[in-house]
Amino acid sequence: MRIHKGIRLILVLLLCLLSTVDILAQGRRLNMPEHDDKAYYFGLTFGLNYSQYRIKYTQSFTDEDTFYKIQPRFSPGFSLGLMGNLRLSKYFDLRFIPSLTFSEKRVISTFKNDSVSDRSIEAICVNFPLQLKFKSDRIHNFRFYGMLGGKFDYDLSANARSRRADEWIKVSPADYGYELGVGFEFYYPNFIFSPEIKLSQGLNNQIYKDGSIPLTNAIQTLQTRMIVISIHLEG
Repeated sequence: MRIHKGIRLILVLLLCLLSTVDILAQGRRLNMPEHDDKAYYFGLTFGLNYSQYRIKYTQSFTDEDTFYKIQPRFSPGFSLGLMGNLRLSKYFDLRFIPSLTFSEKRVISTFKNDSVSDRSIEAICVNFPLQLKFKSDRIHNFRFYGMLGGKFDYDLSANARSRRADEWIKVSPADYGYELGVGFEFYYPNFIFSPEIKLSQGLNNQIYKDGSIPLTNAIQTLQTRMIVISIHLEG
């Protein structure tokens, strides 16, 4: 339910931002006219994320009588980062946005005896995304863009090597994957305000096999999916 409310909020925000495009396009002053000719520039990024696991089950999940259902759920988090933008041409840029992401993945396990376990695993990830950004023509003080790219993440809090007896699942720290998204640039006199929404999909299997943990035996593949709403402040 929380993820649906978050998506509705995002859509309302985007509609409000789009409604200001005509106002900006009709303004008398062209802000930062020299910016489009910069070879490179930097910025800050702040993000709100919703993440969950994508799960593929083992054959033992259906053959054995331990679990009835294993359901991943979206949970919120946030991120902070720096941006480096390299101009490739009039319509293409290359972006590198190293960031630190705090996220949480919730898993609800229902056992065959009708008991329920609702637990979350927290992650503190260092992210290294490299993105190709393709831009529209500038409409006075507004521009639309799309982006796609690859990423490498490392979870500083991963518990793959943990020897604690109370661990309910173990995950490996390294992940890689792809990202795609869209955004808008609003030019102000001294900076660019750029809201963006993207999908970040991990491709690495992060489950760490430990035969002593029943949940591990029921899961074949564990991948991370994240929806990220970001605000970039660019100079």
